[in-house]
Amino acid sequence: MSKSQVVRFLALTVVVLAMTSCKVGPDYVPPETDMPELWYQDIATGLVSGESAHQTWWVAFGDPLLDGLIMRAGNGNLSLKSAMSRISQARSQRGVAASGWYPQVDALGDITRTRTSEGILPTDTPIPGLGGTNTIYRAGFDATWEIDVWGRISRGVEATDAAIEASVEDYRDIMVVLFAEVAINYFEVRALQERIKYANANVRSQRGMVTLTQDRLDAEIAPELDVRQAELNLYSTESLIPTLRTALLQTINRIGVLLGEEPGKLRDELIAPREVPDPPDAVMVGLPANLLRQRPDIRRAERQLAAQTALIGVSTADLYPRFTLFGSLTRESLGSSQFFDSGSTAWSILPGVRWNIFTAGRIRSEIEIAKAQTEQALIAYEATVLLALEEVENALIGYQQERIRRNLLRKSVKAGEKSVELAEILYRTGVTNFQNVLDMQRSLAEQQDRLAASEGLVVQYLVSLYKALGGGWQPDNPVDGSVSSTGTAAN
Repeated sequence: MSKSQVVRFLALTVVVLAMTSCKVGPDYVPPETDMPELWYQDIATGLVSGESAHQTWWVAFGDPLLDGLIMRAGNGNLSLKSAMSRISQARSQRGVAASGWYPQVDALGDITRTRTSEGILPTDTPIPGLGGTNTIYRAGFDATWEIDVWGRISRGVEATDAAIEASVEDYRDIMVVLFAEVAINYFEVRALQERIKYANANVRSQRGMVTLTQDRLDAEIAPELDVRQAELNLYSTESLIPTLRTALLQTINRIGVLLGEEPGKLRDELIAPREVPDPPDAVMVGLPANLLRQRPDIRRAERQLAAQTALIGVSTADLYPRFTLFGSLTRESLGSSQFFDSGSTAWSILPGVRWNIFTAGRIRSEIEIAKAQTEQALIAYEATVLLALEEVENALIGYQQERIRRNLLRKSVKAGEKSVELAEILYRTGVTNFQNVLDMQRSLAEQQDRLAASEGLVVQYLVSLYKALGGGWQPDNPVDGSVSSTGTAAN
């Protein structure tokens, strides 16, 4: 058989094998997930059912400082940068898997200087090139190509493609959680500032009562007990302020770390008190089925299931023979002047097959392992869906009930302020004793502190609801690590 005939035969063999190739192992089918039609928690005031879009939910609070913090977090957070690095790693791993589709070519070359002993050569019939000292020049290429008959390589690429998509969803999930954490901590800062404001106002009022009781003691119209009780009330209120300031500064430091900046860098920006913003009048909640496409953690779990399903095919392909082609093309000569002559060319083509005939059950065990891991991935996906539903339901309950509690605390504070005012008037006129004043002041301070905390909790629960609904990223935008002016992944 001539050289050209061999080449044509091998080319035809490759084409036939490629045309008859098939992917072993199961083809991936997305899981069917039963989702409730409506939320079990009834939609109440401030919540509206319908199609939801929460990619930039933070703008609904109308706070430019919050908008800026979220944008900086998207650009500087270290966990987000690490997730971006994992995307690059997954893409590189895909390149490694896809390289199996192509021939692997190695270049070689060497110069060998040898001397053969003349004592072992026949003296009557000399052999050209043997005897004495010779220099052999050699250079060429070796190529190995695995023909993907059973789809082992294709399934591996399929798995890495799904792994890339899973890493992208992991990035988006970190983004969703990050933006929510920045907002929750920001609103905690504002709530703490409100609590400090109320505490300072109560300190000023209680100092006035200490002065009043001391004046009445000096005038011998009130007992010393009134003075000591007023001081006890004052010092108790003052002792709360350092604890609140500690929590305030620690929360500011936490925001700085979330932004990927030095902990104390944000103090000048956030230390000035601001009121807790009111939530929007209406929040579009959407339907439970929307979670399957809105929540990155669910999308990530589904892609991980797809990747693991493809790996069953990779393991299954080891049950069948592997077909390979090996070829080499070299030039060899005993002298540099003959190196480029046509007679110095050497080549070889070698079809090969390798079949694991006996492995003591190793391959089938690996297939069973891959199937078990796929089952685990399916269970993890179903668990992720359930946890997502739970998170939304809990956020709905928390937001609705905290709004009710906040409104009641507002009424309680108004009643407390009026009670303190009346008790002080009655005490000054001698109609009531000082114990009533103390009781009203303490009750008012407690209600004001609870109100300030509740104002923060309302918006924090709302942020938790936005996070539970998967808000904070744009599914149509590719992930490239940058963040637009709205804080979402940009082109």
